[in-house]
Amino acid sequence: MPEIDYNIDEFDNEQLIKLYKAILKPRKIEEKMLILLRQGKVSKWFSGIGQEAIATASTLALEEDEYILPLHRNLGVFTARNVPLKKLFLQFQGKEDGFTKGRDRSFHFGTNQYHITGMISHLGPQLCVANGIALANKINKNPKVTLAYTGEGGTSEGDFHEALNIASVWDLPVIFVIENNGYGLSTPSIEQYKCKQLADRGIGYGMEAKTIDGNNILEVYKTIDAFAKDLRKNPRPVLIECMTFRMRGHEEASGVKYVPKELLEQWTKKDPVTNYENFLIKKNILSDELKKEIHDEIASEIDKNWKEAYSTPAIEKANTQKEINDLFKPFDYKEVKTSASNTKEMRFIDAVSDGLNEAMKKHKNLVLMGQDIAEYGGVFKITDGFLEKYGKDRVRNTPICESGIIGAGLGLSIMKMKSMIEMQFADFVSSGFNPIVNNLAKVHYRWGQNADVVIRMPTGAGVGAGPFHSQSNEAWFFHTPGLKILYPSNPEDAKGLLLSAFEDPNPVMYFEHKALYRSLSAKVPLGYYTTPIGKAKVVKSGSSISIITYGKGVSWALETVNQNNIEDVEIIDLRSLLPFDWEEIKKSVIKTGKAIILHEDTLTGGIGAEISALINEHLFTYLDGPVLRVGGLDTPVPFNNILEENFLPKKRFEKALLSLLAY
Repeated sequence: MPEIDYNIDEFDNEQLIKLYKAILKPRKIEEKMLILLRQGKVSKWFSGIGQEAIATASTLALEEDEYILPLHRNLGVFTARNVPLKKLFLQFQGKEDGFTKGRDRSFHFGTNQYHITGMISHLGPQLCVANGIALANKINKNPKVTLAYTGEGGTSEGDFHEALNIASVWDLPVIFVIENNGYGLSTPSIEQYKCKQLADRGIGYGMEAKTIDGNNILEVYKTIDAFAKDLRKNPRPVLIECMTFRMRGHEEASGVKYVPKELLEQWTKKDPVTNYENFLIKKNILSDELKKEIHDEIASEIDKNWKEAYSTPAIEKANTQKEINDLFKPFDYKEVKTSASNTKEMRFIDAVSDGLNEAMKKHKNLVLMGQDIAEYGGVFKITDGFLEKYGKDRVRNTPICESGIIGAGLGLSIMKMKSMIEMQFADFVSSGFNPIVNNLAKVHYRWGQNADVVIRMPTGAGVGAGPFHSQSNEAWFFHTPGLKILYPSNPEDAKGLLLSAFEDPNPVMYFEHKALYRSLSAKVPLGYYTTPIGKAKVVKSGSSISIITYGKGVSWALETVNQNNIEDVEIIDLRSLLPFDWEEIKKSVIKTGKAIILHEDTLTGGIGAEISALINEHLFTYLDGPVLRVGGLDTPVPFNNILEENFLPKKRFEKALLSLLAY
């Protein structure tokens, strides 16, 4: 293995010493943390020993307000950005004053103050979020680059490929850095990919790619610096593969027994810290006196901050209300009303389109993204004509990569922009499930960053579209804290709730029933108005029974009671599923004494089960009969119209309603 070849032509002595201090600091912190780990004073540690040159050099090569998206072994990013050590140590101990208030560990956090975006354990989504940050910079003509790291193992994840493809297609100024340390946990590279170098993957995405010595701090700095300067002027992505080695286990408990002894010995000789230090001494740039002074200064800073952090009291009692309150970014919602006389007859689909148009006019920082939504206007033509009105920056066709686009939506949020992501069909959201439930939903709770993202979901059966274009999958997200779910049943609410979704700075799953698009019309207020999230609507008042439903279920309920001449029933349209209006449900059930819950989604584990449980738990003494649930069959949605009609709950609802009325 060749020695590290340092070329100092472009550096003065001050820069060389600055880089020395930068690479030494994370090493000294690591050595301290490994001692503390053995003493039981920190619970877990992911070591970056042997890889420090990559994080420190690439961070220093960027401007301080350019975002970096690090991973487990990038301590040098935080130290090079001068993140306070006491705050870092509090984070490592899971204390209240850490970046995540004890809710997450190690480097699973971000800080906008230092332009660092936190990782999640799934690794790949970091690259997609970087695209969103870069997109915001490009739209706003802000000449900045974004840098995101991945390991060689992470390059096998779908998000890696989606991120590179999106960045290339959109010419986004992103530097993707692969830290190729030879192992994905214990699996060697030869068992992970066949290409000779991972940089070769850049060719397939039409981007420049380069392999460099990741242990050479000067080569890393020069490479990142040169690309960053160029990308600020000529936006486009690049892929940099940094060859390095992880000298310790994936995390300390795993050890390195799986690494051949001779390989460890070879890479020990290429230690990026000791090699650079010896080089500076040899060149008379670093004297023994200066070396001791720098070591002592860093050690003193570490010890001082550790003592202060360690002496800070640990969390002894949880504040449940605070935990719940931190799920969402708070905001001052004010209902916007419009003239009741200023209305127009609109189909459901037109009301959605009108709502989007009003949102685009009000929120100049709103970007629409989705497959075929630009020139084509979307498969349902909801965004037809939007491209001409708002331009390609704000109305964007996307590749078929749901996960990558949802991640980009979070990146836009970090840059204080809003996004709407259209799933061509609600069924396809499964390909973007991870970033929704693990990133968007958890990000504010974890480190206070909101996800200002609305995901529109054409949903539901009844149109003969079969198992992959007909699912009602709202229950998938109902179980995920940190999301809001809206599901309108009529054109007026379709517009008003959509506009409220854009007012809300938190992630909103917005369901639109396809069978209602062109079959249901009503008078819809013109102009801008909002419908409150979390408030149900009493569609029909009565005292004999409460029908609790939403979406297409409202139409079924009205048809059923009309066809059977049932007058004295109360129909509650939930409209908002998360949060749902428990107070309205409670008031109705106390009045009627009977409740039946109707939804199109499959019965088992559906939203009706939760509402039924709450009624039984809190209102049992008011009931005059069992709480009934009616939903779709526990099967996929079939294609044949006879089978599909059998799947849908309308006929079963009629039977159950009449039975409960007679109870």
